[in-house]
Amino acid sequence: MYSTRKTGLVNIIKNSYNSAMIDKILTKIHKKLLKQEKTLAVAESCTGGLLCGRLTENPGASGYFLLGIVAYSNNSKEKILQVPARLISRYGAVSRQVAVSMARNIRRKANADLGISITGLAGPGGSTMNKPVGTVFICLSAKNKDTCRLFSFQGSRQVIRKKAIQGALRLLCAHLSL
Repeated sequence: MYSTRKTGLVNIIKNSYNSAMIDKILTKIHKKLLKQEKTLAVAESCTGGLLCGRLTENPGASGYFLLGIVAYSNNSKEKILQVPARLISRYGAVSRQVAVSMARNIRRKANADLGISITGLAGPGGSTMNKPVGTVFICLSAKNKDTCRLFSFQGSRQVIRKKAIQGALRLLCAHLSL
């Protein structure tokens, strides 16, 4: 079983890859967002829409889920999400600065209470000395606060993408006090 204490759900997501458990956590998130009448928008890059898919599995998700965008290329980050080209040029698409900009801008674009972004290197290529495969930035933007986390995931492309989704759910759980 799992605890509903604030750290309970967060730790379960952190330490578990059990799909049934994640389903239960998504149900808790679903109910909490509906109860609090909070809305959500998502901007994804390396996860290619997987987070949006998971967040909209429960019937009634349209009560909180407003918009999901997969901005895979730098051009789409600039044109659709209005991430300044100078941020991408200076820090790279996989950076705290770009993740924050993506989350803020998707929240504003959708007029949502919360915006979540994921940008990273799922591999197998694209790594650099400073940013190896598995480097992922996840940001949750609320009206008065942005929370951005750097993750260094290990595993195959599929595993890294799955862990990134779980990292985003952890941030959301923490914000919602689940």
